Amino acid sequence: MNSAPTFAPPCGPVTGWLDGDVIRATGIPYASAGRFQAPVPAADWAEPFAATSPAPACPQGPVPFLDDVLGTRYGELPGSEDCQNLSITMPADLAPGEKLPVMVWIHGGSYTTGSGDLAIFDPSVLVAENRVVVVSVTYRLGLFGFLATRSGRPGNLGLLDQLEAFRWVQRNIDAFGGNPGKVTAFGQSAGGDAIAHLMATPEAPSLFQRAILQSAPLGISRGRAKMNHAMGIAAEAVSEETPAMDVVEREDHVAQVARKFGMLAAMPFGTQYGHAPLPEESDIEAAWNRSAPGIEVLIGHTSEEARLFLPRSPYLSRLAGVPYAGTAVIRAIDWVITETVYGWAARKFARRHVRAGGKAHSYVLNWHAPGNVFGAAHTIDLPLLFGNRNTWDGVGLIAGASWEDVDAVGKQLRSLWAGFARGDAVSETGGIPGALRLTSEQPGAPQRSREVATVLRAASTRMSWRWK
Repeated sequence: MNSAPTFAPPCGPVTGWLDGDVIRATGIPYASAGRFQAPVPAADWAEPFAATSPAPACPQGPVPFLDDVLGTRYGELPGSEDCQNLSITMPADLAPGEKLPVMVWIHGGSYTTGSGDLAIFDPSVLVAENRVVVVSVTYRLGLFGFLATRSGRPGNLGLLDQLEAFRWVQRNIDAFGGNPGKVTAFGQSAGGDAIAHLMATPEAPSLFQRAILQSAPLGISRGRAKMNHAMGIAAEAVSEETPAMDVVEREDHVAQVARKFGMLAAMPFGTQYGHAPLPEESDIEAAWNRSAPGIEVLIGHTSEEARLFLPRSPYLSRLAGVPYAGTAVIRAIDWVITETVYGWAARKFARRHVRAGGKAHSYVLNWHAPGNVFGAAHTIDLPLLFGNRNTWDGVGLIAGASWEDVDAVGKQLRSLWAGFARGDAVSETGGIPGALRLTSEQPGAPQRSREVATVLRAASTRMSWRWK
C-alpha cells in the first residue's frame, strides 16, 4: 500500500490505495438488508471511508473440485451476511477529469458460491492494459439470496442486491474516473444468467448500455417453478435466527430435493419468475424485448462447456478409457450438454434481441491448454480475461500451456471485451484466430427449430451435473 488517494462521491468520502499500476477502493457498502429482506441503499457517510479491505463473501460451503481446478482457496475471504459491498479498480495514472468506460463484474458460481473479490477475479490486468474502470460486485447467494418459500419469503434477493449495486454505480462512479453513461455489465455462468435477467427490468437500459454474457446457462432457466416450490418447502426450516453456517448446510439438503427434476437440478438455485424484480415467465421475452434497443449484447460460450464436469463422473472416466468408441461417446455427451445448457439458448437470446431492435454479437471460445483433460471447458475464459499470473499460472484448468501462450490469447480477449465496453464497432473479423469465433447477429437469421431443442433436452435429461 503506497499511498491513500481520496475520492469524493455523493455517498461520502472514500479513501482507496495504490497497488502498482492500479488504484483500488475495496469493500464499499452499496446496500444493506436483514436476512430474507429486500436491500435498501447504504446510508451516506460524512467521515472518510477506508476502502482498503476486500468485500466479505456471502456465507457458503466449500467446493474442493473447483479449488483444485481454478486455484481458489475456501475461506480466502471472510464470510458475512452483510456482503452487499463492491470494489473499484481504476488505472493509477487516471488524469483529472478523465472519464473511462465502466465494466461491472457479476461473478458466477451456481448462485451458491463465489465472491466479487476472489483472487481469480482480480481485474487489475484488464484495467491496466485497457484503461477501463472495473467494479466487482458481491451479493447474496443460495438460501440467503435466491429462493422463495410458501411463507412469503421473497426470491431474487441477490438479483435485487445487484440492481442496488448498478444504481450505486450510476450515482457515484463519476468520482472514480468512470463514465456513468458508458457502463457494461459482464458476468460468467450464473453471473451472465443474472445479467440477462436484469435486462428484463424496466430500468436496465438506464443502468448499463452494454452486456457481456459469458457461458450463461440460459437453457435451464425456464420451467423451474415446480422445482423451486419443492425446494422452498424444504427450506422452511431455516429461520431468521438459524446460524449462518447452518443455513449453508441446509442448502445441500434443499439442492437434493431438486434432483428429481433432471437437468434443471444442474443449477438448483437461481432467478425465479414472478418474483420481484422479474415478470411472470410467460412475460419474460416481452420484457427482454422492451430493453433490447437500449442494450448492446455480446453473448457466447466455450466450445466444450461440459468438459469441466465430465472428469468428476467415475463412469465417464472409465468410458473415456475405452479405445476409439469411448472418446467419441464423451465428445457426443459434451456436445449435447454444451448445446442444451449454453449454445442453443445463447443463439436464441441473441436473435430475439436483434429482432426486437437491439444489437447482438455471438462468440464461441475454443482455446484450451494442449493435452489438458478439461479442453475448452466452462470457466476457461476466466484465466484469459483476468490474466493475473500470480493467481492463475499452473492451475489445473490450464496445465500444459505456457504462461506466455495464455497471456498472448488473454491480451486479445481483454482487448476485445474492453473495446466492446468502449463502444468500438464489433466486426466478425474481430475474433481471435484459433481461439474465438465472433458473429454479428442479423435480423431474419434462421432459428433453430423447437424440434431440435426438444431433442437436445431429451438427450440430456438423464445427465445430472453441477454447473459452476
